[in-house]
Amino acid sequence: MLALKIVEKNLHQGFVKVVPDTPDDLWHLYNVVYRGDEVYAYTSRAIKTDSEASRPKSAERVSAFMGVIVEYVNWDKFLGKLRVHGLICHAPDIIPTGAHHTIALGLNQQFTIVKKQWSKHLLDRLTIASESEKTLIILSIDDEGFAVAETRQYGVEMKLEERIRLPGKHEPDKRVEGTKAYFRKVLKSLNQIWSQNHNSLVIIGTGFVKNDFARYLSDESKDMYKHVADIKSVNNGGAAGIYEALRSGVLLKTTNQLRIVDETETMEEILKRLGKGEGTITYGLTGVEEAIQMGAVEKLVIADTTLRDAEDEQRLKLETLMRDVERQNAKVTVVSTEHEAGSKLLSLGGIVALLRFTIYHTPKNQ
Repeated sequence: MLALKIVEKNLHQGFVKVVPDTPDDLWHLYNVVYRGDEVYAYTSRAIKTDSEASRPKSAERVSAFMGVIVEYVNWDKFLGKLRVHGLICHAPDIIPTGAHHTIALGLNQQFTIVKKQWSKHLLDRLTIASESEKTLIILSIDDEGFAVAETRQYGVEMKLEERIRLPGKHEPDKRVEGTKAYFRKVLKSLNQIWSQNHNSLVIIGTGFVKNDFARYLSDESKDMYKHVADIKSVNNGGAAGIYEALRSGVLLKTTNQLRIVDETETMEEILKRLGKGEGTITYGLTGVEEAIQMGAVEKLVIADTTLRDAEDEQRLKLETLMRDVERQNAKVTVVSTEHEAGSKLLSLGGIVALLRFTIYHTPKNQ
């Protein structure tokens, strides 16, 4: 299984060398590299020359090992690139330091991250990324269409969704032929995704179509059928059915090791406690700080963007709170905002605490 490679780690000198192997690794690193860090890697830069062999001030692209002081980071999950922009702090003599530069990092490319201090949650994230987690393929199918998604550590990646129209039940012969053609199309689309890694497969849907397709799959592709981990009913078709399955817990049998399931379960517990008006939850920085001071926190939940986008002083405060919670033997969960659970968390200010006992105050977002 592929996973992030931690090539070298020297916390005394403040650096970690890594090689990302999967798109998940790039997402993890996007949440590890902060403004003010230094990043070093081989990159290329256009250098203006003025020689007899070239026209005046023409640009020549030069490859070199360079370092930048990070100003911001962009993650392009579709192109599989992490773009680190900042001021050059290390480069060959022909390249001026202090100039702006963007290092484009891709899969299987080694680079070094240097921090003044490595927080525990960042080291934990690198450890998680270095431990391979096999993804799960989810097929949502009914008589109106199908969708296929693949789980990622940052959420679910919707691979395709297509609506269809089968002949009506008053035309049984045409409906049978139409269903066979439909299933052939689904199998062909599914095989293109499944054949890459032969991951486990879950079939979900409304009505009987999911079971009919499972039987078709067992006849037409025995190898793939052996990887079917579960067949479950949901109330919605298509992509909506996939999100419902993750949210409702019907996939727990096959996904109990997946990060997205843990985050979704945590968010559902938050919403349940809020809905009941229980005093065992608080949200917003002021309320969470108060709960931590009282030793009341069972689990601290923070959105990844709340940490990543914070100013230095605010991030230091948040990381101090996280360390305080861990010293109290409570758990800290950083939730991805790339899926539904993270979006809901942001609506609560990006920080929530589940409590061991009831405390009474009025939470405020800050």
